[in-house]
Amino acid sequence: MTLEPKDVLERLEFDKILAITENECLSELGKAEVKRIYPQSGLNIITRSLEQTKEMKEGMETNDRLPLSAFEDISQDLEMLAIEGYVLSIEGIQRINRILRNFGEVNNYFNPGRKLKYPHLFDIIRDFDFDPGLIKAINIVIDENGDIRPDASPLLLKIKKQIASKQRELDKVFKNLVMDFRNKGWLTDSVESIRNGRRVLSVPSEHKRKIRGIIHDESATGQTAFLEPEPIIDINNDIFDLETEEKREIYRLLKELCAMLHPYSDSMAGYQSVLVKLDVIQAKGRLGLKMGAMAPKIREDIFFGIWQAYHPLLLLKNKQLGKKTIPFDLTLLYDNRILLVSGPNAGGKSIFMKAVGLLQLMVQSGFLVPVRGDTEMGIFKKIFSDIGDQQSLEDDLSTYSSRLENMRNFLEKSDKSTLVLIDEFGSGTDPKIGGAIAEAILKILNEKGVYGVITTHYSNLKMFAFKAKGIVNGAMHFDKDSLAPTYELKVGRPGSSYAFEIATKTGLPKEVLKYARHRAGKNERAVDELLIDLQREKQEVEEKLESIKKREKDLDRLMKSYEDMSRDLEFRRKKIKLEAKEKAMQEAAQESRELNKLIKEIREQQNLEKAKQLIVETKKDQKELQEEVKDLREKVYFEPDKKKKEEEIKVGDFVKIRSSGTNGEVEIIEKKKAIVKVGDLRMTLPLRELVLSREPLDKKTALSITTDTVSANSNFESKIDIRGLRMADAMKVLEDFVDQALMTNANTLRIVHGKGDGVLRKAVKRKLQEYQDIQEIYHPEQEFGGNGVTIVEMA
Repeated sequence: MTLEPKDVLERLEFDKILAITENECLSELGKAEVKRIYPQSGLNIITRSLEQTKEMKEGMETNDRLPLSAFEDISQDLEMLAIEGYVLSIEGIQRINRILRNFGEVNNYFNPGRKLKYPHLFDIIRDFDFDPGLIKAINIVIDENGDIRPDASPLLLKIKKQIASKQRELDKVFKNLVMDFRNKGWLTDSVESIRNGRRVLSVPSEHKRKIRGIIHDESATGQTAFLEPEPIIDINNDIFDLETEEKREIYRLLKELCAMLHPYSDSMAGYQSVLVKLDVIQAKGRLGLKMGAMAPKIREDIFFGIWQAYHPLLLLKNKQLGKKTIPFDLTLLYDNRILLVSGPNAGGKSIFMKAVGLLQLMVQSGFLVPVRGDTEMGIFKKIFSDIGDQQSLEDDLSTYSSRLENMRNFLEKSDKSTLVLIDEFGSGTDPKIGGAIAEAILKILNEKGVYGVITTHYSNLKMFAFKAKGIVNGAMHFDKDSLAPTYELKVGRPGSSYAFEIATKTGLPKEVLKYARHRAGKNERAVDELLIDLQREKQEVEEKLESIKKREKDLDRLMKSYEDMSRDLEFRRKKIKLEAKEKAMQEAAQESRELNKLIKEIREQQNLEKAKQLIVETKKDQKELQEEVKDLREKVYFEPDKKKKEEEIKVGDFVKIRSSGTNGEVEIIEKKKAIVKVGDLRMTLPLRELVLSREPLDKKTALSITTDTVSANSNFESKIDIRGLRMADAMKVLEDFVDQALMTNANTLRIVHGKGDGVLRKAVKRKLQEYQDIQEIYHPEQEFGGNGVTIVEMA
């Protein structure tokens, strides 16, 4: 990412954000990493960084914090550990142990639930394997306080016990000697001391020859000798030997421990890098929590849709002081890319402009920002700023010369991916000349397609912005009555400087103001008023135009929805009629069965003529009913829509199944059949049973259609009776029945087919075996139908 000039981060106070973040870090490594944070321009990098910070903040808000604690840099320890045979100090191993403990707790934190809840944070640690045995190995040798454990080895424990025994013996002998020599008056008041690591008596010089032993030292005055009595010399020698042996054993233990840790030096360096990353992200999350910040939606294109935004530093400062901070909205509509902000001094123009730049830098550095949740922000590859006094003593440039140097760089290097921030544009020289130069620069910047926020007092720039496509006027609102700034941004109209009004309030003499008004002239004063009126009218027209466009769009959507609803209503009307006829046909089949019983009775009574007549009449009625149902099916499912132009169905088209009204997507077409994907289900259907459909217009329309389909399917009856139907009709009814069951997620189906000779039962079983989503097919107990009923358990 390109930043111009070199101090742009300091000019926009991004360095202060980093300083606050540093203070939130737990480690010096984390603080050093924060100092290296620099705005990025890659969409994936920015999005990932924002999501990580967002997840960290969410964990803090729900008291589900990452168990990260303070740790020290182990880089030098690992360099030494990488050397074969090198033995680290106890302090070095303790530092490594803290890193291992930290990483182990973080690793354990990501249980299966948290892996799903915080996927971007888990990605940081995902590829690292962790062996808890490393911590256990260290804990066997070193305790939590950093001391060698007495039981680190059997030999060490034995030596410790021997030393303790010798110390008790020494205490007993020494105590007896002290009592004896004190009674004889051979000791000073201090009685004893330690010299050369040995316990000695404090003896006046005149008595030192009276006690047999070794003199280790004398006082500075020579009046006191520090003497080791002969009876404890051997005991002290034994203790010294044991302590030497203890040191050798401790060194052996540390050497073995370092040899065990040696192969893991690279892994532990990786653990440290993970903890540093998490430390920085946690610091960002804490800052976001303080500001009530959010992660805006990031767009790859250049875009400004900022809502209820605050200057981050001003917000933090005012929170501490208990003051209210005024938010701002910034939406550059249509082709407007540059906002020209005017208004009185101390009205908040510069703060607003810096806020825009600082928010952009923070977002592109992975910081959450104090904005409303529906804010959308684009990505800039270049950010140029010209703010404040930039007089250069090194280059012997005046403030204005320095600003012109910046403008030259901006004109040379800027493009459509550039954000330009300029404060008090054109100031620093003669107003007429400065204004003219500024207008020329603004013209070229606009032609280059840059985005920007520019503050100014110059009327010619306000007028230019009014006329030029791509630039929009804006103002920081000023209360005319109280002559006090409100710090509210108003986009769409320029602002007056209110110079005379403010001057009057400050108490300047009337004669000064009178002379100034005369010199300024009416035309100069009228420019601001004219611009404000023109801009207001222009904004009203644009708002009305936008409202009309929105209404036209809504009207089109409503008309399309009406047409869809009308077609669906007609389809449902025909379908209800068809279902009624099908029900009548099933009832007729039932009646036919009853008639067969009657015929049987008649046959038994030898009344054959009457039986024949009944058979003929029944077949005639059934045929008429079947023809009527067939005609209705053709009208409902296969009659073409005359209003719609016939189009050929292709792979990838969205279609509606005529029989069920369900929408799906065509995956494969073979001859006159198609494989249609409906949710997770794939169905093979004849092309004539499909009609072209389209994706829902918007979420609301799609939702309503889904709700209607579910509502229609909620009436599904999980039992069907196909007794008395012809084989082909029975199989068709069964197929439709199972298809509806799949679409309504039914669990258990009951198919009544009768016992008879078993032909229909076998056909039902063969048809059911064609479905992969059927888990089990069986017959119930005899009292519940036996072989005359088939029960289907769906997967």
